[in-house]
Amino acid sequence: MSSDAATVRSERRGRVLVIRIDREAKRNAIDRVTTAGIDEALNLLDDDGELWAGVITGTASVFCAGSDLKNGTGGGTERGGEYGVIRRRRTKPLIAAVEGPAYGGGFEIALACDLVVASDTARFALPESRRGVVASSGALFRAMRALPLNVAKELLITGAVLDAERGHQLGFVNRRCGAGEALATALTLAEDVCLSSPVSVAASLAALATLHEDEDAAGWEAGAQAVERVKAGEDIKEGVAAFFEKRRPRWRGR
Repeated sequence: MSSDAATVRSERRGRVLVIRIDREAKRNAIDRVTTAGIDEALNLLDDDGELWAGVITGTASVFCAGSDLKNGTGGGTERGGEYGVIRRRRTKPLIAAVEGPAYGGGFEIALACDLVVASDTARFALPESRRGVVASSGALFRAMRALPLNVAKELLITGAVLDAERGHQLGFVNRRCGAGEALATALTLAEDVCLSSPVSVAASLAALATLHEDEDAAGWEAGAQAVERVKAGEDIKEGVAAFFEKRRPRWRGR
């Protein structure tokens, strides 16, 4: 059985809920409707006792290009925060199944998941610094948790691209697979998770979340300060203008 929530589709596969961001014409960028759709699907995953794991994916050519810079994301949701997922305290594992680019907020969605499956077409990047902004949805602290520190720094300050092979070598990607196989591989991994006791899984995730609570609080505060700093400058306006005009930014350094 499947259901539509505008740009988000959810489908039950036994005890696994598959959540698909389906806005390919906009490279699956997250707007207000998509945020609401992801939030609704993850609320179902959280609340339905028959569901034990989730998979979030995009379309065949792109996972997610991050925030819709033209129309906005609609802000965070009560239970999920940004994009309906970034600040969610989940008790059920969520697996990212990535085909194609996962840029900006798309990468941050993957970082917010428990496990990551990436096909050979997958690409991860944080291009915010190239636009005069900062990664404000968790990457400032989650990237260095998932990757070696200097690799995380490079991604954050250069916009460098991390491919699936390198991500797997560094331990960020749990399973690497061929093009077009990310969802099937993620479902196999989810079914493996479902062989474990859901009580044990939930307890383990809760314990890990508790261990990171203080770090997360400090990370969100540091991120908020970084956002305020760039908002007070002029480079942010130039970065966004250059993005829409498809040209190289002319930074003023202030």
